[in-house]
Amino acid sequence: MSSPPRFFRDSSPAGAPGYKRSQFTYRHLAQLASSSSTCPLRVVSHIDLDCFYAQVEMVRLGIPEDKPLAVQQWQGLIAVNYPARAFGIGRHCTVTEARQLCPDLIAQHVATWREGDENFAYRPDAAEHIATDKVSLDPYRLECRRILAVIKDHLPARLQKVEKASIDEVFVDLSAHVYEILLERFPELARPPPYDDPSEQLPMPPLSALDWQADALVDLDSEQAELDDPDWDDVTILIGSEIVRNVRAAIKEKLHYTCSAGVAKNKLLSKLGSAHKKPNQQTVIRNRAVQHFLSEFKFTKIRNLGGKLGEEISRVFNTELVSELLSVPIEQLKSRLGDDTSVWVYNTIRGIDTSEVNPRTQIKSMLSAKSFRPSIDSREQATKWLRIFAADIFSRLVEEGVLENKRRPKSANLHFRQGAAGGGQTRSRQMSIPQGKPIDEEMLFEIAKTLLCQIAQEGRVWPCSNLSLSIGGFEDGITGNMGIGAFLVKGPEAQVLKATTRSAFEPGGAGDTVQPPEKRRRTDEGGIQRFLTKREANREADARLGSDVAAPRGGASSGSEHMPGVTVRPSGPHHQAPVAAHLCSRCPAGFASPEESREHQDWHFAKDLHEQERVGLALVSREPAAASSSHTGTMRSAAAPPKRGVGRPKKTERGQSKLNFG
Repeated sequence: MSSPPRFFRDSSPAGAPGYKRSQFTYRHLAQLASSSSTCPLRVVSHIDLDCFYAQVEMVRLGIPEDKPLAVQQWQGLIAVNYPARAFGIGRHCTVTEARQLCPDLIAQHVATWREGDENFAYRPDAAEHIATDKVSLDPYRLECRRILAVIKDHLPARLQKVEKASIDEVFVDLSAHVYEILLERFPELARPPPYDDPSEQLPMPPLSALDWQADALVDLDSEQAELDDPDWDDVTILIGSEIVRNVRAAIKEKLHYTCSAGVAKNKLLSKLGSAHKKPNQQTVIRNRAVQHFLSEFKFTKIRNLGGKLGEEISRVFNTELVSELLSVPIEQLKSRLGDDTSVWVYNTIRGIDTSEVNPRTQIKSMLSAKSFRPSIDSREQATKWLRIFAADIFSRLVEEGVLENKRRPKSANLHFRQGAAGGGQTRSRQMSIPQGKPIDEEMLFEIAKTLLCQIAQEGRVWPCSNLSLSIGGFEDGITGNMGIGAFLVKGPEAQVLKATTRSAFEPGGAGDTVQPPEKRRRTDEGGIQRFLTKREANREADARLGSDVAAPRGGASSGSEHMPGVTVRPSGPHHQAPVAAHLCSRCPAGFASPEESREHQDWHFAKDLHEQERVGLALVSREPAAASSSHTGTMRSAAAPPKRGVGRPKKTERGQSKLNFG
């Protein structure tokens, strides 16, 4: 649209005469802003790369778009571009059959891992080495990531909901993005609803026609008029189609890939729409065109209805057409299919789908496998393939951010199929991947060899027809934490510190001139010295009280620095104390032999006995003073009954006499 349209009338109460109202309400508008899956204004797109593998090879080789090309895997085809399809070539064809239909066909074999190599490569003789080569899809995975990055770059980061459905297709919920553009073009929608009632209907948009540009617009049925005034669901779908058109143009401009797209109100319809017009087109399915669009389909072409369920419905109701199944009542469906299945089928053929677009694009597991024709029959051959598997998986882990510790797997599993191809017994072993260690190719290889050894120990496991290594249990890694190395001094700084420390303690070195750091000196003066000062004061008091206590050999007093055999701990800042093998638990004394340590403990014991005797004498000297207490105190204590064993004189037993200490 060249300029944002404006309302030509103000909001009015619902039911007011002369005003046509929208079928949508202010509540629906709020649901659009929150990307509600049940909102009738919802906009979802499905973007699908056209012949993705073929396009990747065409861009890599610089082949013009009008040249027929097919991607080859061994003798079969896995992708065919549209110029080659014009000759009747399909993925069911062999390379030989395809060249018969189109002699100018370019058949490019996929990249492979070869036994003994450490990297995948494009090889002209890959088709003849099926026994020693393994298919690699890494080039396509890399391009998938680049395409996904372009899509996200063209959507607001805070509003985008992108789901990677496969290697070449994505779902995008555009609802919140559309809501913001809608308010920019129609600012009147930002006004509060009349009477502050969200159930009030919106005014009609002031448009009689919408410009769909080059979109493939699904027609309406004959009963609906195309000239009817559009409602807000048409406007939101139009805005969504503009966003998708710009995204597709960006992919073409930056990466040279074309893609098709479908734009509708849910995932079911948008996926059907992206396949409706190919290549390099987008199909828009308005709400008013849903029934006409689905009536042209066979329901067996709809996702989850193409297998056994679709076959059963076709057999029971004798039809494959959606238009004929629409007439079947839900009660009849329930009687044949059960309640849950019948309700899902009833809604699906009517285009009702409330499944969420899941923005999680991270993988859950990785697998690298190889089927052997002929089978391998030795551990040496299997080990060579394990090396390839480890390299294959690690290259994909790098893309997942394992080097930056963004994500890492928790477990590894090895599957081993014994016997001929297509049969035999499958054995598997699993083990945890060590945590706390960086994952690399060598770690994965060692784990795989360990698992293979466990399987081989069972005996009678050869020959092997299929071998696969998988990892899983992915979890987000912890980033931003510092390892222990961050707290260590390393490099030139460590060399300088080492030289300074050595010179400080060497005889005749700089120990008298080098001063300790200011922080350490301040800590020593205000911290441990306070406790040492108190301990020295206590020692002096003990020496005064216990001078008559027999000291250990040499007549040492209580200070450990005066006792023979005691290791003295100097307090000088630049003296290193000798190492003592036996330390005292009661004082900072150290001894070179256990005999000296036991003699020192005896000295402590004698000192404790002296202290107990001194305290006892002091208590005896206080008793006369306690006896001469005041008269009031004596009367009070006499009035109260004495406690048992306290203050009560003991009677002298027969044959005993009191001793007189006076």
